[in-house]
Amino acid sequence: MTDLPARVLFGAAYYHEYQPYERLKTDLDLMAEAKFTVIRVGESVWSTWEPENGRFELDWLQPVLDGAHERGISVVLGTPTYAVPPWLARQYPETAAEDATGRRAAWGARQEVDFTHPAFRFHAERVIRAIAARYAAHPAVIGFQVDNEPGPRLPHNHGVFQRFVDDLRQRYGDVETLNREWGLVYWSHRLSTWADLWTPEGNAQPQYDLAWQAFQARQTTEFIAWQAGIVREYARPGQFVTTCLAYGSPGLEDDELTDSLDITAGNPYYDMQDSLTMPEPPREKLPQQWMAYGAWALHHSADRIYSSRQEPFLITETNAQAIGGTSDNRPAFDGQWRQAAWALVARGARMIEYWHWHTLHFGAETYWGGILPHSGRPGPAYRELARLGAEFERAGDLVAGIAPDAGAYEGIFEPFYRGAFEAGRQVRILHARQLHDPRGEHPGLAPESAAELHPVLIAPALYVADDGMLDWLGAYAEAGGHLVLGPRTGYGDHEARARHEVTPARLVRAAGVRYDEFSNLYADLPLRTVPDSPLQLPADAVATRWVEGLVVEDADVLAEYDHPHFGRWPAVTTRRHGAGRVTCVGTVPGRDLARALAAWLAPSPCSGWQGLPDSVTVATGTGTGTAPDGRRVHVVHNWSWQSATAQAPVDLTDALDGGVVPAGTPVRLGAWDVRVLAAPGSAAGDR
Repeated sequence: MTDLPARVLFGAAYYHEYQPYERLKTDLDLMAEAKFTVIRVGESVWSTWEPENGRFELDWLQPVLDGAHERGISVVLGTPTYAVPPWLARQYPETAAEDATGRRAAWGARQEVDFTHPAFRFHAERVIRAIAARYAAHPAVIGFQVDNEPGPRLPHNHGVFQRFVDDLRQRYGDVETLNREWGLVYWSHRLSTWADLWTPEGNAQPQYDLAWQAFQARQTTEFIAWQAGIVREYARPGQFVTTCLAYGSPGLEDDELTDSLDITAGNPYYDMQDSLTMPEPPREKLPQQWMAYGAWALHHSADRIYSSRQEPFLITETNAQAIGGTSDNRPAFDGQWRQAAWALVARGARMIEYWHWHTLHFGAETYWGGILPHSGRPGPAYRELARLGAEFERAGDLVAGIAPDAGAYEGIFEPFYRGAFEAGRQVRILHARQLHDPRGEHPGLAPESAAELHPVLIAPALYVADDGMLDWLGAYAEAGGHLVLGPRTGYGDHEARARHEVTPARLVRAAGVRYDEFSNLYADLPLRTVPDSPLQLPADAVATRWVEGLVVEDADVLAEYDHPHFGRWPAVTTRRHGAGRVTCVGTVPGRDLARALAAWLAPSPCSGWQGLPDSVTVATGTGTGTAPDGRRVHVVHNWSWQSATAQAPVDLTDALDGGVVPAGTPVRLGAWDVRVLAAPGSAAGDR
C-alpha cells in the first residue's frame, strides 16, 4: 500500500548538483519557510551517478536527503534512465534509437536510446540497483519515480521490428489469418511468409499502423513495469512507485502503463497571463499539446491524469514561472499560481511539485523559469507559492485526495470538454477498457453500474471499437444512461477496418438514426433549433469541421443545419432507449453549441452553484478517506481582473480562514482569486 501524508504534498524538483555554487542550506531553509513538504531528486543525472562505465559515485546525494529530512521535507527519488551518459552512447552506439529510415538518433539531448536493447537494459538495471540499494532505506524517501516522461519516440531498430513480427505471429497464428484480418489483398500486399512483412517506413496500410502504434505503446508499458519491479525489490512498505507522464506522447497508453504503478503522476504545463482569462478572449486557435491554453484546458489536463487509474494523482512537474525559450516568456499574473494549483487539487491532485526550484544557469532549459530566478533571490513566484504552502498546511486533510464530482465521457475531444467546462459542468474522462476490455485484462464496469455512476456518457470519434464495446454502449443507455454519440463513433472495427454494416454500427436501432454519407466542412455552418426542441441554441451556435448525413428512422430532431445542401440532415437527434436515451451529434460542436448541449444534458450543475458570473467556476468533490468525516470541498475560482460575487448554495466554512458562509450569502472573490470552502459530508443539498 502507498502511504501518503494526510495533506497535499507541496514542493519542487530540486537539483543541488546543478547549482553553480554551494547553497544547500539556504535552499532548504527557504523551502521550509515556504512550507514545502516534498522535493524530487536524482532522475536527470546518470553521468553524475556513474561518471564512467562501472564506476559509481553515490554519496553526493546524502547531504540533500539528510537536510531535507531534518526540515521535515520528504523526497521522491528518481531513476536516471531517460538521460543516458555520453560514455554509454560512445561505447554502445548500437543502443541508439533509429527512426523509420534506419537513421540513428544523434546523442546530445535526451531519450535518444532504444530502451529495449539488451546493452541498455544491462546498464540501466545496474544503475537503478545501485541507487535504490543506497537510498531506499533513507527515512526522507517516500517514493520513487522511474524514468521520466516515457514514450516520446517510436524506435524502429532491427530488434524492435523483429519483436513486432513475433508479436503478430503470437496474436494471429499464421500469415493467412493476418492477410484476412488486415485486408492485405489490397495493392498486392498478401504475405506468403512472415519474412514478407515490410518495415514501417514504407507502410500505407491503416491496420498495420494501428498494430505498430499499439505494439510500441506496449514496449513503453513493459519498460516502466520492468523498472518498477526492480525498485520494489528495495522499497520499504508504504513507499510508492510511479513515473511522470507527458500525456500525448506517441509511445504512451497511459491507462495500461499505470497498471504497474502505485499512483499516477503527470506533468501538466499551461500558458499563463491572459490565457487563463474567462470568458476567454478571442485569439488564434492554439494547439493543445504539451502546453495547455485556457482555464478549461488546465482542468482538462488534470482530468486526463485522473483518468489513467480513476483515482487521485500526483503532479510531478508544472509551471513555476514562464516555460519556453528566450523569446517566449509569460510568467503568471499575481494570483494565478494559486489559481492553477487549487484547480489541480480540486480535480484530484495529492501533490503539487513545480519545475523547478531554481532557474538553470545553463543548458536547453535556461529559460524554463524556476521558483527562484537566476539570481537565486526570492521574488514574486516564491512569495505567492509560500502563501500557497501555508494554505495547504491550514487546509490539511480536507483537500488531500479529492474525488472530483463529474458527469462522464469516453474518448472525448476538446470541443465537448470545453463546452461542458464553460457551461459549469464537471467531467470525468474514461478509457474504453475501463468500461469494457475485450482482452479481459481490466475488470471493466457493468452498464447498470455505469448508468448510475455516470448518468451522461459522451463518446465522440470512438472510431476503433470492437463489437463488445459498441454493445456495451447500447446496454448502458438501455440501463438508464444518456449516451451521446459523436462523429465517427462505431465506424471502424477493432482492426480499424471500415465496418460493412450501416453506421453507427450496432447502435442504429438504439439511436434511431443511420448514415452512409459524410463531409468535411470548409467553413462553420449556422444551426437552427427545431420547434419545441428541448435543446435551445444561442444565435451564434455553429457546426464545425464535419457533418454526418444522419437519416432519421425513429428519433426526435433537436437541431438542424441552416444550409441549402446540408440542411437535409439533422445536426442533433435524440431517442428514448430502454430506461435511458441515445443522442447523436453529427458534427464537431462549436463553443456555443457545445455549451448548450452540456446545459441540456445536465440541467443542474452537480456543484449546486447557480447563476455564476462568466469569470467564475466551481469545482466540487469529496474526500477519499483523508478527510475523516467525508466533507465536501468547493473550490471557487475567479479567472479575471474584475472582482466577482457568487451565492453559496449551502452552509459552508472557509477552509483557509475558518469563517462561516451561510447558504444564500455572497462569496466575494478578488481579481485572480480562489476560495476554498467546505460543507459537511452529510449535506446532500450541495451535490
